[in-house]
Amino acid sequence: MSGRVDFHIHSNRSCDGDFSPAELVGMAREKGLRAISIADHDTVAAYPEAVGLAGEAGVEMIPGIEVTTLFGGREFHLLLPFVDWTSPAIAGVIDSQTRCRMDEARERVEKAGKLGFALSWDEVREKSNGAAPLGVKIAQILLENPENENNPALEFFYRKKNRTIAPYLFYKEYFAEGKAAFVPKKYIELLDALEMAPGTGGVPVLAHPGAYFQQTTGEDARFLKERGLVGMEVYTFYHTPEQVTYYRDVAAGLDLVPTAGSDFHGRIKPHVAFGALREGDYGMVERLRERKGRKG
Repeated sequence: MSGRVDFHIHSNRSCDGDFSPAELVGMAREKGLRAISIADHDTVAAYPEAVGLAGEAGVEMIPGIEVTTLFGGREFHLLLPFVDWTSPAIAGVIDSQTRCRMDEARERVEKAGKLGFALSWDEVREKSNGAAPLGVKIAQILLENPENENNPALEFFYRKKNRTIAPYLFYKEYFAEGKAAFVPKKYIELLDALEMAPGTGGVPVLAHPGAYFQQTTGEDARFLKERGLVGMEVYTFYHTPEQVTYYRDVAAGLDLVPTAGSDFHGRIKPHVAFGALREGDYGMVERLRERKGRKG
C-alpha cells in the first residue's frame, strides 16, 4: 500500500518538542503523509487527543512512545508503535521513568551550576513543558540563557558554525560519561522493556541504532531479536548513508522490519525538517501490524 509515513515525531508533550499534536497533524496533512506516530520521550500525554485530531484530518495516527533504556552500559531508545496508552504496563514504565529522569536532571543542573554556568532548576522545569528534561534539552536551555554568552568556557559553543548542534556538543563535552557534569543513568533495562512490551500492545522497534550514544552492533541486534525486538529504525537523520546501508542489511539478515523515523523535534534539532524523510512507506506499517497480530 502506498503513502509516506514517519514513525518518530515528538510533540510539545515531550520534554523537548516544540509543536502541539494539533500542529503536527496539520503539518502531516500539509506534507501529504499518510500516517505518523508521535513517539514522545517516556510519555503518552499526546494521546488520545492526537488520535482524534488525526482522524478529523484524514491522517492515520499510530500511537507510540520512545522509552529510554539501558543496555550494555549504553543508552538505547526503544520505540513502541501501536502502544495502548491506557495499559497499566505502560503507565508503570512511565511513572518509574519520570522519577528517575527528574532525579537525573536535577543532578545535572546542580553540577552545571557548580561549574559556573547560569542555570536553575526552576528555569529548566519551566522550559521543559513540565516533563523530565533529557541532557540535550538542559544544554539547550543553558546555552539560550544570555547570562552564559560571555562565559569564556562556552565560547566554542556560540561560534556560528557550531550553533546548530551546540546542545549536542555541550552534552558530549559536559554530560557524557567521564565528563565534569556526568550523572549515572537510572533508566529501565532494555531487556526488561522488551519483556514488558507485549503487555503494552506496542511493537518493539529499536530507534536510531547508529546514534553516537548507542552504536548498535550486528551482534547486539541479533541478541535483542531473540528477546523480542521486531523492528529497526534504519532510515533516520541520525544515520550516514553508510549506516543506512549497514543497518538495512542487518535488519534484512535478522528479519527485522526496517522503519523510517525523522526524530523531528523543532528548535532543538533545526537540521531535521518535518516531512523531509522520504524513505518511509506504508508497507512498513502493514508489516509491523502483521507482526503485532502474530504476537497475539
